[in-house]
Amino acid sequence: MTARNRTIVVRRAPGSPQRGILSAGILRLPCALGRSGTTIAKREGDGATPVATMALLSAWFRPGRMRLPSTRLPVRRTRIGVDGWCDAPTHAAYNRPVRLPFPASTESMARTDRLYDFVVVLDWNMRRRGRGRGSAIFLHIARPGYPPTAGCVAVSPTDMLRLSPFLSPRTRLQVER
Repeated sequence: MTARNRTIVVRRAPGSPQRGILSAGILRLPCALGRSGTTIAKREGDGATPVATMALLSAWFRPGRMRLPSTRLPVRRTRIGVDGWCDAPTHAAYNRPVRLPFPASTESMARTDRLYDFVVVLDWNMRRRGRGRGSAIFLHIARPGYPPTAGCVAVSPTDMLRLSPFLSPRTRLQVER
């Protein structure tokens, strides 16, 4: 990627709306997409990956699970039992990191399944929040075999390490139709 082209592009893989090909510089990496494929009308809980160009805002890293990827993003250390993400559309903290326990619906950032061992927060419904437009849209670690996500983009741990030098606050992730 050059200074002018700081966009990571995700295209749907031929014949599978829940799989994609992520392109960054010379890298072409397989990725998982939402169980409902991609959409231009993202809604909370629909299982779709939003078609959009999103800034990379920050990252979370869970020590002891994988090597810390080399990135220029601000990285927060994930704390077990403390760090969560609010996915309750009617709560004021909707689509924001929160401290657990929390009175509204949340997901833990310290998952046991390793999906969030390294997770990049994408600017989907973050800076300009809309109630019910979708929360916790991340670039994160994929399950083996790349089964669909709940709406995120996911790559293997090895590919996340390969991709990490491209990740900076100036980078955009563009999901295409």
